[in-house]
Amino acid sequence: MPTSIRLAATADAARIADMLTQEGYPTRTGAAATRLERFATDDSVVYVAEAQGETIGFIALHAMPRFEHDDMAVRIVALAVDATARARGVGHALMGAAEAFARARGAAFIEVTSGHHRAEARKLYEAVGFDASLTGYLRKRL
Repeated sequence: MPTSIRLAATADAARIADMLTQEGYPTRTGAAATRLERFATDDSVVYVAEAQGETIGFIALHAMPRFEHDDMAVRIVALAVDATARARGVGHALMGAAEAFARARGAAFIEVTSGHHRAEARKLYEAVGFDASLTGYLRKRL
């Protein structure tokens, strides 16, 4: 499946909402459009993967300065591939776009949070070089 990567546009909101819903995060088109607007900054970006004119995946990224070092880190905030397009290299293509975004900002690394119940996502991250042994993530719900 030939895949091209491009910046997301408001017209992609319905497909992005659908993919988030497939992943267990029910999202309406209007909410996805608002999130796309929120990520239209110098430090954030959303890319979509497209095949044969159809949006089949997306990745949302945010670059942030690190305080303890004079460099940046890029966080993968969301990544989803349509259920009908999985295991065809779409995730790898999106990860390539993420790495290019990170390198262009001088990032020292890319980080992502992925639950243990998302075995396929974790397999993708490990396949592209992420270290799965790091487990220092803590969270407090407010």
